[in-house]
Amino acid sequence: MSAVSIGVVILVAVLVLWLALETSQGRHKAEALESQMNELRRDLQTIATSQASSTGQLETIAKSVAQRLDGVTPTLQDAIKNSAQITGQMTSDAQTKMADELKNTRDQISQIQRQLGEVQLAGKQMSQTAQTLEGILGGAKSRGSLGEVTLERLLEDSLPTAQYATQYRFSSGEAADVVIKLRDKKLMAIDSKFPLDAYRRISAEGDEARRAFATAVKGHADAITKKYIVPEEGTLDVALMFVPSESVYYELLMTEDSKGQTLDAYCRDKKVIVVSPNTLYAHLCVIAMGLRGMHMEENAKRLLESLSGMEKQLEKFADKFETLGTHLKNAQQSYSESDKLFERAQNTLETMLGAGVPELPFEDPGGTLALPREASIKKGA
Repeated sequence: MSAVSIGVVILVAVLVLWLALETSQGRHKAEALESQMNELRRDLQTIATSQASSTGQLETIAKSVAQRLDGVTPTLQDAIKNSAQITGQMTSDAQTKMADELKNTRDQISQIQRQLGEVQLAGKQMSQTAQTLEGILGGAKSRGSLGEVTLERLLEDSLPTAQYATQYRFSSGEAADVVIKLRDKKLMAIDSKFPLDAYRRISAEGDEARRAFATAVKGHADAITKKYIVPEEGTLDVALMFVPSESVYYELLMTEDSKGQTLDAYCRDKKVIVVSPNTLYAHLCVIAMGLRGMHMEENAKRLLESLSGMEKQLEKFADKFETLGTHLKNAQQSYSESDKLFERAQNTLETMLGAGVPELPFEDPGGTLALPREASIKKGA
């Protein structure tokens, strides 16, 4: 055989072997595929069975849900109907309340408008009052009168009218607005000063007006020291300068003169105490307490004198009472002795009567029968 034939034979043999192998492998694959197909069929049957069971359960659930929905639907319809009614009622109530609130709001707005009108009217009246007050305070004499009236009102509220005098005139001819009468006929003068012009210029003119204000206050203090501190006429060595304005009083406390000394300290150096309405009232309350204390002391002295006189009278009464006791004691002793003597006499008389006295008849002056002597004695007894 030739090499070609041998090669062909070999090739054929190889092909036969390959086909046999491929056939064998295909058979094995077919068996495997058939096994897998069988398993798939079983799985599909299981799934179908489960699906059928699930379908039955779903149908049961669907029927139950349908029944429940049928029972819930009328309830829902009733609830929707009631909800609509409630909503309508609530809407009606809300509209009514809103209408009432709007009405109340309109009433309140009207009231506020009326009140605003009243406030505006009051503001106008206050403005007119301020203008009137400014006109009243325009002159120094008017301001002095206002200060004097304020001072008198404070005195009336704090002290008895007998403890102070207004427009008290000294021997020099100067008249203090008020003097307070203290113990031992001592006097304390109060003068009302109101440097309003200089004070009003401070806000507009600044330091220059403040210097004028300090000069005016110091001049007032010097005048009070000279006019109203008169020890030889019974005044104290101190006087009060009444400033009937708290703002002016505050400015006075804060202002310094050209030497750097506060006006309040300058006034104290001049034996003048500056007071405002509030501080003056405190001073007057302290003075009133002191006056009450002096009255209490005087009353205590009078009471002590009365008690001393009563003590002397009690001593005299004790002497008389002792004498009366002695007399009563002597009288009691005399009574006891007299009682003893009377008892002895009575005993003696009874003894004599018991001894037996002869019965002698005697003529009765009236013409009656004479009684025995013993009977007549007993009758006389």
